[in-house]
Amino acid sequence: MIVRALCLAAVLVLALAGPAGAHNVTAGADLRIAQTIGGAEVTVVVKGTTRVPGPLRVGVIAYQPVSGMPVALEVRSVEDGRTVTGTAQAAADPAYAQLQVERTGPHELKLSAGGESAVIPFRVLVERGGTGDFLIYGGLFVAALLLVGGLLTGATARPGRAMALAAGAAAGVTVAAMVVVFEPQLPPPAPDGAAPTIAPTAGALAAGGRPYAQARVETVPARPEAGAEFTLRLDLIDGSTGRPVDDLTVHHEALAHVVVTSADGRYFRHVHPLRTAPGRLEVRLRADRPGRYLAHTELEREDSGGQLLTTGFEVGGEAPAVAKTGTGDPAGASGGAGDPAGEASGGAGDPAGEASGGAGDPAGVAGGSGVPRLRPGVPVAGRPATIELDTPAGVRPWLGMTGHLLVRNQDGDFLGHVHEMGTPGARLRFTFSFPAPGRYLAWIQYATADRIVTTPFTVDVTASEVRR
Repeated sequence: MIVRALCLAAVLVLALAGPAGAHNVTAGADLRIAQTIGGAEVTVVVKGTTRVPGPLRVGVIAYQPVSGMPVALEVRSVEDGRTVTGTAQAAADPAYAQLQVERTGPHELKLSAGGESAVIPFRVLVERGGTGDFLIYGGLFVAALLLVGGLLTGATARPGRAMALAAGAAAGVTVAAMVVVFEPQLPPPAPDGAAPTIAPTAGALAAGGRPYAQARVETVPARPEAGAEFTLRLDLIDGSTGRPVDDLTVHHEALAHVVVTSADGRYFRHVHPLRTAPGRLEVRLRADRPGRYLAHTELEREDSGGQLLTTGFEVGGEAPAVAKTGTGDPAGASGGAGDPAGEASGGAGDPAGEASGGAGDPAGVAGGSGVPRLRPGVPVAGRPATIELDTPAGVRPWLGMTGHLLVRNQDGDFLGHVHEMGTPGARLRFTFSFPAPGRYLAWIQYATADRIVTTPFTVDVTASEVRR
């Protein structure tokens, strides 16, 4: 009898446990999504909820100086259309708006600020009791009943039946104990509100997951003018179905990361576009000089791998009449006044790229004053190099990391993005392997109490060790 009970417990636990996935969202965990909206770089935080109906707290963390920018919030249940509204103030240490949600499952969070709007899909998840809890408490309950029955049966002079009931009670306790031991090794059950598990098609299985997204990129207007605001628009299409790709998964606290640089590297923006419609991402920019620009987009679909989309566009008009400094280092990225993503400018010709914030730039992104250090001093293609940068006190995580290193070759057909994985401190350290010899344009980014700091520099990579 005991053996049968143990086998039954094992079968139930294995059969009812939910499968683990690479991008499972944990119930009770916070959702953080970076957005470039209303002239500022912010991170929207949706706090995890523990019960439904119950409160849902939403805050907007500002990484650049903002003057109490209000952000209108609207949360809508996709299943029944019920909507609640509120307002949050973007700030470095925001107060959270509290909204009421009535059910788990798919929802949409609409943000509105500075004449822009974005709709972020998310799910309200609540933990459910696991199969293990049922077996543990059920086994103990049955054991208690059988034990009481055995005592009563023994008292009525029926020792054979009393022994059988006692054996059943022991089996119940054994089942509970076995579940306590083995349950931590089993995947947790899917929370209430999780997406249903859909079996992949034969084609998806053969391809190892969903196909990569294809992008149709345009600017509005079609040919922006230097100094004027324009919109960079990405329409994501599934090549196998022709339908909009609307299943992006949050990676590094964003649905997509867009890096826009001029061909010479003097203009640099790292922004996070708004989802304005299913499969459509948009971000407002302002280029300070005419010429060719490159846009690299990092994204990842559910049940698929990360991918990098590369495209280009032209900016017309005339170059601003400003005094030239230095010798024209291509890494000296300059920020245009009034650019909502406005990264700051680096001193031309200075390998450290000492930068300063552009006047009137609502993003107010300051440049880094530190000088990056490379080991070896002249990196070798295909071999790891270490890049270090001293930082001021008060560095805080941004996009889930302490620091970011972005590297582009001169042609623009390669972009690398790696992270500093340490804790906030006085120094950032990156390890990066340059794929081929040549000159690379690089930018280190980190966040302080009220701004995102960008340090541009250049790196010359050799094909072999340099003998000294």
